Amino acid sequence: MQATIQNEFLTLTVDTHGAEAVSLKNAAGEELLWQADPAVWKRHAPILFPWTGKLVGGSFTHRGKSYPGGQHGFARDLEHTLLSAEGDTLRLELRSTPELKAERFPFDFVLTSTFRLEGRTLHHTLTVQNPADAAEELRFGIGYHPAFRIPFDGRHTTENYEFRFDQPESPVILDCRPHGLLNGKSYYQWKNAQAVPLTDELFAHDSFCMAGLRSKTVGIYEKDTGRSIVCNVEGYPYTLIWSAPAKPVRFVCIEPWQSLPAAETDSPEWNDRAAAACLKPGEQWATTLSTTFER
Repeated sequence: MQATIQNEFLTLTVDTHGAEAVSLKNAAGEELLWQADPAVWKRHAPILFPWTGKLVGGSFTHRGKSYPGGQHGFARDLEHTLLSAEGDTLRLELRSTPELKAERFPFDFVLTSTFRLEGRTLHHTLTVQNPADAAEELRFGIGYHPAFRIPFDGRHTTENYEFRFDQPESPVILDCRPHGLLNGKSYYQWKNAQAVPLTDELFAHDSFCMAGLRSKTVGIYEKDTGRSIVCNVEGYPYTLIWSAPAKPVRFVCIEPWQSLPAAETDSPEWNDRAAAACLKPGEQWATTLSTTFER
């Protein structure tokens, strides 16, 4: 099922499958999100929960039992409940179930997704609650993975775009090659750079996981017009940029994360994994990605 909200600048459609934004159009009716061509990448803007990236060996253990787990958790692949879609705000919810606890994730949780339009900005808040009657602490990872259409129109090509920070940056890149797990290495890809040119070769070796950004924003900009899509990444310890290796580039992802993939040397034990937050029963935690579309 899908639900739509709108204001004078933006029209947003969200699917209850994965609580995923599947369409965002501007006032001119132009689509701003990647439309999930399965020949390139089959998603639009998935939620990453209750982990980001990969697990060692594709599984984790808790209290002696092993649970299989694919990349980026399972919230993106489950049906969420639509709570409301009124005016400029839309809310969905995913709750743990006995089946989910038995087969995939043995912890109680409530994940609420709130989408709100404000002018040309989309605010997407993820709230995680450990229910008051939960049997134990809830540890989890979480992140965003929106994909934005490139080029913005038929008059532009890949080389007409660049990523921009709001100040010169020398981000530390955390290396997850070749298997998507942290390998203990880090490096500089750019030094004192405020702009990173987009090329069809930029993501030939997968994403760049940037740590230590001082900038409040990371955006993709059309160089000759200044049109842009800008994410507020303030408060996020990690921000990734990525696109599928298909040429020419068809979309770019700007991904603020509150947690990391597993390290190659990690124990499979869930509670040994570095978490975005650790919630006692009755506690909750929230994070928001605000993205402004000037196009």
